[in-house]
Formats: sequence, C-alpha cells, structure tokens
Amino acid sequence: MAGLDSDAFGDGTEPEIVADRSGWWWQREELDIGGRTYAHGVTVQAESSLTIELNLACTRYRAAAGIDDMMYRLGAARFSVYGDDARLWRSDWVEAGEEAAMVDVGLPAGTETIRLEAEPRHPMHTALLTDWAESVIDCR
Repeated sequence: MAGLDSDAFGDGTEPEIVADRSGWWWQREELDIGGRTYAHGVTVQAESSLTIELNLACTRYRAAAGIDDMMYRLGAARFSVYGDDARLWRSDWVEAGEEAAMVDVGLPAGTETIRLEAEPRHPMHTALLTDWAESVIDCR
C-alpha cells in the first residue's frame, strides 16, 4: 500500500507524482474539507491535473476529494480519476463547505499512470483550492 504523498521525486520504486506532467500542488498535513480534518493530502487548484507514475502493479486508488475549507464556502468543483487516459471515476459537483466525495476506484491490470483532475464549476474559480486527502494506492 502506498500513499500519494510519498516523495514526489522518488527513485521509481513506488508511486510518485510526475512534476513535468502535473500542475501546481502542495503536500500538506492536517487539511480540512467540509469541517472534517484529514491527516494528510495534496492541495491543488481547480482546473488542475496531477499525474502519478505507479511504478508497480497497483489495483486500487482511494481518497477523499473536496474543496479546502480555506475557501470559506466559495465555489464548487468536480473531480475525476483517469488510468492511462481512460476516465475511471468522476464525482458529482462538490460545493465548498460540503463533505468530500469518497473515491474508491479499481485500476485495470497494467495501468501505468493515474491522473487526478479537478475542474471548477465556474470559469472564474480556477484558483479554487481543492484537496485529494488521505490518498492510498493499493499496490503489490
């Protein structure tokens, strides 16, 4: 089992964020979504893409995705998980202040990368802070 927020510039032996294929991200501890505190996670802006090279045979991705409480109930976003460019999961619109959407998606055999995307509902909210909290990637 591997966490998303492992070293982003690793040695290729476990899942790691691919910096040159990802937008801005902020690895954090103790982040809040909908009034609930999560131990760790990655904060990104809405209209973002975060690519993770799996580097292992992985079977499942789990996380809580939502609007960071720093946004003071401003905005809404939708979250998607892709495996090698095929969409595997998509949330409904999540409003700021609402609880996180729970992600639990199987990864097809042979999946090499996963991509996490957040999109704002309103084009003026691309700087909206969104979180992928307590991400876990199940690998062998």
